[in-house]
Amino acid sequence: MFTGSSVALVTPFRHGKVDFHKLKYLVEFHIKNGTDAIAPCGTTGESATLSTKEHKEVIKAVVDAAGGRLSVIAGTGSNCTDEAVDMTVFSEKAGADAALVVVPYYNKPTQEGLYLHFKKVAESTSLPVIIYNIQSRTGVNMLPATVIRLSKIKNIAGIKEASGLIDQSSEIVEGCGRDFIVLSGDDALTLPVMSVGGKGVISVVANIIPKDVKAMTDAFSAGNLKKARELHLKMLGLVKAMFIETNPIPVKTAMELMGMISGELRLPLCSISKKNLQELKTALKGYGLIK
Repeated sequence: MFTGSSVALVTPFRHGKVDFHKLKYLVEFHIKNGTDAIAPCGTTGESATLSTKEHKEVIKAVVDAAGGRLSVIAGTGSNCTDEAVDMTVFSEKAGADAALVVVPYYNKPTQEGLYLHFKKVAESTSLPVIIYNIQSRTGVNMLPATVIRLSKIKNIAGIKEASGLIDQSSEIVEGCGRDFIVLSGDDALTLPVMSVGGKGVISVVANIIPKDVKAMTDAFSAGNLKKARELHLKMLGLVKAMFIETNPIPVKTAMELMGMISGELRLPLCSISKKNLQELKTALKGYGLIK
């Protein structure tokens, strides 16, 4: 479970509220396009600006819409351990298949603090827990030694590795063993991470090109390195366009341009600049996603 192509799902808004109609549409879109798992309420889902009530409602809505047809990896992280526990316990009761728990942000805990945080979350649930390491957002890098230590806890099943360091992914793969799932947290590094033993990606760009992301991970897993490399190179320009401004500004703008959802964001995120909008449109046209 949780290998291949998972999507870091955006949260659609309309007039300041979560657009649950479009949220259901997006789940159906990913089922139709073969996405392996869906991860609501992560960074791309603007979880930092969802109220606790909205956060829980989005997770429940995605679980209900999925109806067991694809796995749901619920974003349940917080910089408060008790809040992360509460959200994880809720997600298990709601029917999620796993919890994606980000390294606590702003607090800047020590490696021992990180260990104790994830240990407490894991002990609160029977769900598989996937660590989410993204120093650029949290201010703290979870070191391979800490991941290896946590991997010995039965239901800590894997990590979404977004440190950008291939040597770190390699150390985690080597130290945690084959049953521990290492997923890329950076679309541009999915193929490199899989080449050192990673099992897939939790992807931003899969919000708009799910078939290609799925095809690349499947090709690599099947040993078709030529096809995987071709798809990696094909997607690279579009992937870079997804990060010309803070995620999820570009991907939500792209989805609006493609007629999928409103590109509405919540402050402090704001509309893409005119210069970057033109760059984004060029990338989408080049990929054949808009005219």
